[in-house]
Amino acid sequence: MAALSKSIPHNCYEIGHTWHPHCGQAFVHITHGALAESLRIYGTLYLIAAVLRKRKLHYYLHKLLPEILQSTSFLTANGSLYIAFFCILRRILGKFYFWTPGFGAALPASYVAILIERKSRRGLLTIYMANLATETLFRMGVARGAITPLRHGEVLLFCITAALFMFFFRCRDGLKGFTFSALKFIVGKEEIPTHSFSPEVAFSKIDRKIKHREEVSRRLNIIALTKKLVDKVCKHGPRHRCCKHYEDNCISYCIKGFIRMFSVGYLIQCCLRIPSAFRHLFTKPSRLLSLFYNKENFQLGAFLGSFVSIYKGTSCFLRWVRNLDDELHALIAGSLAGVSMMFYKSTTISMYLASKLVETMYFKGIEAGKVPYFPHADSIIYAISTAICFQAAVMEVQTLRPSYWKFLLRLTKGRFAVMNRRVLDVFGTEASKNFKNFIPKLDPRYTSVPPELPIELS
Repeated sequence: MAALSKSIPHNCYEIGHTWHPHCGQAFVHITHGALAESLRIYGTLYLIAAVLRKRKLHYYLHKLLPEILQSTSFLTANGSLYIAFFCILRRILGKFYFWTPGFGAALPASYVAILIERKSRRGLLTIYMANLATETLFRMGVARGAITPLRHGEVLLFCITAALFMFFFRCRDGLKGFTFSALKFIVGKEEIPTHSFSPEVAFSKIDRKIKHREEVSRRLNIIALTKKLVDKVCKHGPRHRCCKHYEDNCISYCIKGFIRMFSVGYLIQCCLRIPSAFRHLFTKPSRLLSLFYNKENFQLGAFLGSFVSIYKGTSCFLRWVRNLDDELHALIAGSLAGVSMMFYKSTTISMYLASKLVETMYFKGIEAGKVPYFPHADSIIYAISTAICFQAAVMEVQTLRPSYWKFLLRLTKGRFAVMNRRVLDVFGTEASKNFKNFIPKLDPRYTSVPPELPIELS
């Protein structure tokens, strides 16, 4: 509370835009940098998304550019309006308080900016920022000694989240949209209660496949024999009457699930590392080989593969034990499958899925009439969450997620790092902890307090 009541008499040039004494020029610099970075981010993002979704020519001609420009305007406004409100608050209050350089300036800036963005994207942005803000608050609590971190806490959170998500997935009309499609891709349509295949239809499909393979086997004897052997192993084995994986027995069903998702996880991690590998292609060619045998590739593959195999194996086991197929099985199977995060521990994944689960339950509560609907709730939550993250970026950057800090540096062309955080140390948050050797050179003609490192004037 004592820190909240403290104030410093420095002006916005001495604390914020230390690279230029005039607020208007600093605003232009931030806007220019944010615009260039936003165009690069959203231009690439929307183009890749359009290709993956196989958009038609009409989209590229009439919708792609407006969507890129709208999202670019949102992100640019978020950065430029922050520095604008930073200066405005200093002019209004006459001094800086603990909350004004970060939270106070970012709150109105973020709220105005999110209103520029398309409504269809506001929910996703809100989930991401709420997740980031929650993680930041947790780290703030740990830094102050108010919270004691729980060992493997991210794994425990993931187990709880996975259990509830898989339960909703198994329930009729439990999940919709992208979440349902993503889980369907991961665990397969065999675990959906409304699975349309009947045993007769499934076995007729298998017979047709076998006949087709027998025709091809005349040309490719070795491959055909291998496939035939695999089909026999998969088909002849223990399978409960309630299990809907008609083409496999329970053992091969779990093994195939592991192999499939292990491959997906391995390839995802490889793709994520491609840009950094090609960046060093000519200077360090050996980095290209590390793309394929990197430890993280196998860790993500093991995480996804074991999650699917444990979930499927547990579901099959419970069907054998209880002699029925029940949605409640998903709670047990999902919680046990969550242990797979031990292979790939990620606070980011756990927090994001937990935030998404809260959103899902909130909207289900609205549909059931149990929870009131708050208009513009997503915009308000986004503004508060972003303001919390900006507060951390200014006052205690050591509690902010490193990837988000790097993003802020790219967005402002490194200017976020040249704030005069040594002056902000009076608030007791160790603002300059990661910037020990930095002292901005200031023009004494525009400062209210004699600068520590003045510019020498001719």
